[in-house]
Amino acid sequence: MQLPIYDINGKEEGKLDLPNIFNEGFKEYLVNRALIAELTSKLQKQGRYRLAGLETTAVYVGRRGAYRAGRDRGWARLPRVKLGGGALGDVRRVPSSKKGRRAHPTKVEKKIKEEINIKEYRKAIKSAISGLLINNDRAYPVIVDDKIEEIKKSKEFISVLKNLNLYNIVEDAKEPRIRKGLSRKSRKRIFKKALILFISNKEKPLYKAARNIAGLEICTLDELRVNKIAPGNKPRPSLWSKSAIEHIEDAINKVEKP
Repeated sequence: MQLPIYDINGKEEGKLDLPNIFNEGFKEYLVNRALIAELTSKLQKQGRYRLAGLETTAVYVGRRGAYRAGRDRGWARLPRVKLGGGALGDVRRVPSSKKGRRAHPTKVEKKIKEEINIKEYRKAIKSAISGLLINNDRAYPVIVDDKIEEIKKSKEFISVLKNLNLYNIVEDAKEPRIRKGLSRKSRKRIFKKALILFISNKEKPLYKAARNIAGLEICTLDELRVNKIAPGNKPRPSLWSKSAIEHIEDAINKVEKP
């Protein structure tokens, strides 16, 4: 498959054969599995103190007529705090009581991370990249000559986006929109559908020039992650430098699993 190459003025200057990665086909189930693996890899295991809610003088006395027994007083047969003079205080220890233990506390042994095979993860990245081609409005990815990576100023890069008719995507993402659903509105959860820019490495001047532009996310080949390419399992509009396209296969072979 071939796609046009544009210069920084937005004019087509040739064609480029896309790598075989773009013929992989978008597999939604595989990309979703990789997304879960990435998100859960950032979670930290949690546990609770084993004696939480149990460090108290409360004790249960079940024998009828025993000292401190409460069953003959019409009280619930639950462990109660020992007070002076043989009196009984509030209920403790049980989950339903004040300052009692949790019914089902979290445990560090719980498996919270979704494991994924390294070959499977790399295949998911290829699948997410091939999903960038899915767009009815325009042929994506948009490929630009390597001169774009030498841009040093943000305003110069913004003018390039305007020449490529991509700046409208950046402008739309500047205003966050509330997701659908009453609960999400009440929590004020918002999302931005930003344009993703791929370049070869961080040493290029464009990396500093473009990283603070609202509505645009920049990604180098050594930062490839499924969540960057297709957040929420939905591939987003992408802009690639020519060298990034040419070295994409080598970069994927070096990707480590999350």
